[in-house]
Amino acid sequence: MDWLNRKKTISGKYFKVATATPAWALIAAFGTYFCMYGFRRPYTAATYNDGVLLGLDYKILLIIAQTLGYVVAKWIGIKIVSEVKPTHRIMAILSLIGFAELMLFAFGWVPRPWNLIVIFLNGLPLGVIFGLVLGFLEGRKNTEFLIAGLCTSFIVSDGVSKSVGALLLQFGVTENWMPFFAGLVFMLPTLLFIGMLACIPPPTEKDIADRSAREPMTGADRLAFFTKYATGLISITLVYLFVTLLRSVRADFTVEIWAGLGYKQTPDLFTRSELLVSFGVIVVTALAVLIKNHYNAFRFSLFTSLLGFIVVLAAVAGLERGMDAFIFMVLTGLGVYLPYVAIHAVVFERLIAMTRERANVGFLMYIVDSVGYTGYIVLMLLRYLLPASDSILDVFLKISIGLSITGILLLICAYLYFNIKLKNNEQRVRKITARSGCAI
Repeated sequence: MDWLNRKKTISGKYFKVATATPAWALIAAFGTYFCMYGFRRPYTAATYNDGVLLGLDYKILLIIAQTLGYVVAKWIGIKIVSEVKPTHRIMAILSLIGFAELMLFAFGWVPRPWNLIVIFLNGLPLGVIFGLVLGFLEGRKNTEFLIAGLCTSFIVSDGVSKSVGALLLQFGVTENWMPFFAGLVFMLPTLLFIGMLACIPPPTEKDIADRSAREPMTGADRLAFFTKYATGLISITLVYLFVTLLRSVRADFTVEIWAGLGYKQTPDLFTRSELLVSFGVIVVTALAVLIKNHYNAFRFSLFTSLLGFIVVLAAVAGLERGMDAFIFMVLTGLGVYLPYVAIHAVVFERLIAMTRERANVGFLMYIVDSVGYTGYIVLMLLRYLLPASDSILDVFLKISIGLSITGILLLICAYLYFNIKLKNNEQRVRKITARSGCAI
């Protein structure tokens, strides 16, 4: 019996050490959000070309309906995610995933066009999950690496979920029931990764000294922070809006864009291109972990974002000169996701660490997310409620040029604003960090 107790003690000790490693946190967060896409994106692998409502393509209506659910969730999430207590996150994630899968069952059972309401309800809970997962990762010395890894989950999972959906269609599953069965495929690993997420310990005292405590916020806290840095935050929000528009068009209409490029489509095509994109993004973004000085890391993230827009412009120019379609898709993905992930993983994390204000990354992310998805809804309505002769590929190329140029100008403005604003803050933070021996 003593031997058994000692064995349990040793096993428990090793388990405690394992759960405290960055690898455990990365796998748990990546896996949870990766699997979430299995309840959200597989339906986009279908064409739904046999359905038309009010003169509009049925797939367009499905995308709009689900995105509307996402938009509502993002606006609500500004309050929910910023205020949620750490002890309530796991139960919230489980409940939201369960409701989303239930809605996918209803999507297969409810006839068209009434299942548009169901897909809206499916998007509603899924829009909150990212902020809940993010709460387990922020405010740590490896946060940039962890969040960059988390963000690659929705780069890779977007392609994988489409591949799963395409395979189910090849096996004879109908377009209406395919999303539900895709969710079943992802259900068991989802529960496994959520279990791992629950075992992640809170930030250490050293993490808090270096990055500041990330506590739940009140409405007064949210208003005070946004008001104080409004000009810079609005610039970053607009940049995020632009990359959200580009990312969403590229993701939601991957099938149509590949077809416009004349590239033969196979179920693994989406996955191969997005694996290359995710590798490039995580390598570049994770470099911020090596930058201990918060101010330098913040500047690096703005430069990374600017570089992304330049890559998009170069890809469009290359396509016009005969660039291979696969390379074009990889480069546009890399260019779009560099600023997208930089804002998620570095910009807000280091901004809070620099200012030492009472705030959390979830609050700031849900501000930009709510604006980003609202803008995408507007773009969808403008594109599909008005007559247009352009193909999806033509629309994507045109907005890539316009939004990239404007995004570059906004990033320059944000850099100049924060460069002046944070100089006044630097001396105050330097005194705080000097007492803890941490770098600013």
